[in-house]
Amino acid sequence: MESFVLPPPATVMLVSGRKALMPNISPEALPPLPEIQSEEIRLQVYTHRSYAARPTHRFEDLPDDPSPDNEKYEHLGDSVLSMVVTELINDIYPYIRVGPSTKIRSLVVGNPTLASISVHYGLPEDLRMHPAQAITLRHSQNVQADLFEAFVGGLYLDQGLDAVKSWLCPLFHPYVVEGYGQVRIQHCLPPESDLPPVFPTLNAALPMSSRYAANMGHLSLFNQHLQQQAKSIEWVFSDSVGQGTRTTPIWVVRAMVDERCIGSGRGSTKKAAKNEAAKEGLRNMGIIVSLFRPPLRMPPLRLSRIVRTIGRLGRR
Repeated sequence: MESFVLPPPATVMLVSGRKALMPNISPEALPPLPEIQSEEIRLQVYTHRSYAARPTHRFEDLPDDPSPDNEKYEHLGDSVLSMVVTELINDIYPYIRVGPSTKIRSLVVGNPTLASISVHYGLPEDLRMHPAQAITLRHSQNVQADLFEAFVGGLYLDQGLDAVKSWLCPLFHPYVVEGYGQVRIQHCLPPESDLPPVFPTLNAALPMSSRYAANMGHLSLFNQHLQQQAKSIEWVFSDSVGQGTRTTPIWVVRAMVDERCIGSGRGSTKKAAKNEAAKEGLRNMGIIVSLFRPPLRMPPLRLSRIVRTIGRLGRR
């Protein structure tokens, strides 16, 4: 099959404003496209639903007249691809948590990335469809991505899971690495895990200062502004091993809004750490926050003084 050059990142626009993962690799480095042995499966993999113009409102096809399009293969391929990529992520990064792993998988198997790979292999060139929609469908990102998933599903039915993994694992390895770096950046971490930690200079021996304790109103103000903007926030607590003591631990947190860190903080309690992160987030949002001053402390009244005062009032 003719070789296709991966398009440059600027030309691959994604749904929801995202872009396809573009690892720094040459097209020749990607594994060759496997060959589906079954002619029946191969033909159906490359058949768009517009080709037969079947009605879409049917609950199921007749036993003697199944639909000839690739939607069932695409549905199956989506599940197989997700499973293989999830396993690949865990093999490459065995200690990654589920949340970041899910974000990496979303980037790797998202339509923009799959569409760019589909175009690289030239899959849309062999797509059978209604002639009147040929130009539109061949250049549709969703159709390109669906066709790749249909090919995965067809290969799975034709040759089994081992054949699929032997192709997809080397194919998606650089994409997983690229996605890993992007998700680390979203979490305010360096792209590479062997770089210094995000908070290398924290002094865990210092207790929370009185000024720090007096400024606990930033968190509520921060939440209020986010609610007004219909924004949701994710609090990501970092590993604080080596910080603080067993009796006075130090909590480190990042405030994530739209998958972007807008503030970080630390404190002897989770709430105090979140408040510090909220204060930094307010500054980054352009909101000027004045420091809250602690109330004046009144000298304590002695019990003997209180008794004398009550006695004088009783004699009046």
